[in-house]
Amino acid sequence: MDTLNGIACFVRSAELGNFAAAARVLGLTPAAVGKNVARLEVELGVRLFQRTTRRLSLTEAGEAFRLEVQGSLDQLHGAMANAQARTTGPAGSLRVALPYAFGREYIVPMLASFLKAFPAVRPDWRFDNRPVDLIAEGFDVAIGGGFDMRPGVVARALAPAHRILVASPEFLANGPTIATPADLAGREGILIRSPQTGRVRDWVLSNRHGEEAAVELDRRILFDDPDAAGHAAALGMGIALLAVQSALPWMERGRIVRVLPEWWVEGGHLSLYYPAQRLLPQKTRLFIDHIVECFREQDLPARFSAVDAAPRITRDPGASRR
Repeated sequence: MDTLNGIACFVRSAELGNFAAAARVLGLTPAAVGKNVARLEVELGVRLFQRTTRRLSLTEAGEAFRLEVQGSLDQLHGAMANAQARTTGPAGSLRVALPYAFGREYIVPMLASFLKAFPAVRPDWRFDNRPVDLIAEGFDVAIGGGFDMRPGVVARALAPAHRILVASPEFLANGPTIATPADLAGREGILIRSPQTGRVRDWVLSNRHGEEAAVELDRRILFDDPDAAGHAAALGMGIALLAVQSALPWMERGRIVRVLPEWWVEGGHLSLYYPAQRLLPQKTRLFIDHIVECFREQDLPARFSAVDAAPRITRDPGASRR
């Protein structure tokens, strides 16, 4: 077991670049991680890392060893967890990364029934709008969109990730009619910075006929949080471009309505991301299946579709001045 602990400390340290980060993931102290790696080096008779005061770098032997053991280590941990689950049921920490508002609004309510069925599982969830490095940071599952599909990661699509234009009825009533994408030019925009780059993308609208048009709103307000953008739109500050799942809670309360309901931005999919292992820990597999089933029961793939949802969440014809 000491050798297995040393290998785990080595692999996480190699992924994260230092003992301190590996220690946070493994629940150990940096000193303990360093000692475990040092013992492993003695046992193997090779130096695995070149150490500096700021960062670790793999030696040639260390890189070769990492490539040989990493997949086997993950598979072994999965096999051990599943063996324990056969007698005790799924148990242990379930580390999940998910966006703030989306996670609170949709995923947290799905947790109660999961915990009722599997009470020995302990959720350890991180809410962050930025995509995480699933493998390096030691997460079991991540939920969202826009993740880099790095080696060792699998994605399971949950729903479309469409974006739509929304504004308050009052804002639309007090301005010129918006009947085509060209009418957006010069109107006050509430736009969202990319959590990865800090920049605002140039979005392109599409419709059922395959036509495309640029979103040419004035960059009046910039936020890095979709929920804040929805709130600002509800307060009449401008037109926001939001993911459907971010817009729905505000729309269902009547605070905002859809602008140009026949147009939307394609954004790929909302997905579940998890390690590509033949033997996923049972807690992880059951959680993935639970989320997929909840999405199906709540009809979220259709609710999050800008195309399917258009008849139900369109703009009030009287909201904008004719």
